[in-house]
Amino acid sequence: MSALLDESAVDQPAEVHAVLSYTHDNGVRPVNYTFDPPAGVPRNSGEVDARTVPIRNARSVRGLTLDVSGFETIWHRSTLTDWASFQIRDLVKAVYYPEVEAALRSHTGAEKVVIFDHTLRDSAVEQGGAALREPVRRVHDDQTFESAPRRVARHLAPDEAAGRLERRFAIVNFWRPVGGPVLRTPLAVCDARSIEFRDLIPSDLVYPDWVGETYAIAFSPRHRWYWYPQQTPTETTLLKVYDSAEDGRARMTAHTAFDDPTSALDAPPRRSIEVRSILFW
Repeated sequence: MSALLDESAVDQPAEVHAVLSYTHDNGVRPVNYTFDPPAGVPRNSGEVDARTVPIRNARSVRGLTLDVSGFETIWHRSTLTDWASFQIRDLVKAVYYPEVEAALRSHTGAEKVVIFDHTLRDSAVEQGGAALREPVRRVHDDQTFESAPRRVARHLAPDEAAGRLERRFAIVNFWRPVGGPVLRTPLAVCDARSIEFRDLIPSDLVYPDWVGETYAIAFSPRHRWYWYPQQTPTETTLLKVYDSAEDGRARMTAHTAFDDPTSALDAPPRRSIEVRSILFW
């Protein structure tokens, strides 16, 4: 069920102006590490291009859906409620993964859902934590048009992967707050219809055992940004990272954490979980 555009939206700001960290396309390929890099190497390269942009309250807008805008928010309640310690990786896989798979299959009609990882985030942790990671404050998309098919090959047997790659598939993030509503460092998402291919900057994402590829995003005044003020744990945002379909539907969207100027100075840290999955039809 899609998130309701209820009467609470009238008590929330219709729009805020906030700084988003884009990447300046200077011709040098950005490199980002998921772990502490070698001495003298920056964890994240790429020239930051900070821009103040309007970010609109998504609760007041109809028609923001996964295939139209590249994101949407649905109502979803998890039976996993004790997120306090965040030391629950096995429990997340045993309890939460099946819930996410069922929700994605029901909402999208996907024939098969393969969940390949998840990330727990806390805006109060230092960069590079293992069990917990900080929110990403650079405008980005998690896969590229080249790397997404490699994800399929990485997580399926060769024969099945070859067959699945002949048909439509998509990579979708299932993002939700945990422990309480988001009162600081919320998630901003960009309408896919406002993004052009020339805005996308391929970047290396370095893991201990392999190198992935993501998109950093160059600024454009065309971009239309949205957020869900005080998003609650039952409001889950689906982010389309990639879609192989070339029939006019949204193929990807950009997203980032940002500092909400309306947040209280003593607001608690934002905690969230995102589950990454491949959907096959």
